Amino acid sequence: MIRRQHLVIDADDTLWENNIYFEQAFARFHDFLAHSTLDADQVRDRLDAIEIENIKIHGYGAENFSRNLRQCLTALAERPVSDADLDQVTAFALDILNHPIVLLDGVAETLMALSERHELVLFTKGAPAEQQAKIERSGLDHLFDHAAIVREKDVRAYEQLATEHGFHLDSTWMVGNSPKSDINPALHAGWNAAFVPHERTWSLERMDLVNPGPGKLLVLDRFPDLLRHF
Repeated sequence: MIRRQHLVIDADDTLWENNIYFEQAFARFHDFLAHSTLDADQVRDRLDAIEIENIKIHGYGAENFSRNLRQCLTALAERPVSDADLDQVTAFALDILNHPIVLLDGVAETLMALSERHELVLFTKGAPAEQQAKIERSGLDHLFDHAAIVREKDVRAYEQLATEHGFHLDSTWMVGNSPKSDINPALHAGWNAAFVPHERTWSLERMDLVNPGPGKLLVLDRFPDLLRHF
């Protein structure tokens, strides 16, 4: 007998590719900026600093990324910045919205099997309309009992989700690729967690995993490895 559990699953870079498209947009931005002394890593550091501040106000998503690119261009350009320049870097960011949803290997089959024996909840952060569109385009929405989109996935968001849905924490697991948004806050909220790393996870989502004690944290190689535990 398999014990029915609550599996709360992240979306971007856990179920489908996401950050690679932001990286591609940044590469185009760096080439367009063509700074004479700053290399790509140094420009990325400047952009990261802008994003860290703006996330507090505007949140995540392609439209907010376009705002960050415009601000970075204005701060670093070694030439006068025209409206056409701003429109161009905006296009780099908004092109992200046109990418098809590319599921990671084994995701669809794994979710189908898990949905037959557990309650699945999709839990993602970002711009609500943008994230909802991804969910619908993914073709996976019918496999989830619930979906929740929040501004930030912090400890309070996990506590609120558990309360709203009546989760029993000893049988509730967060599955995701981000230590910052998926694993550590879930563990701090008293949940269990399954870490499925993605080699292209956004740098601002990387940090050391907390040590929750025996049995609370699984570290997997691939999403289909969930079937060995659930």
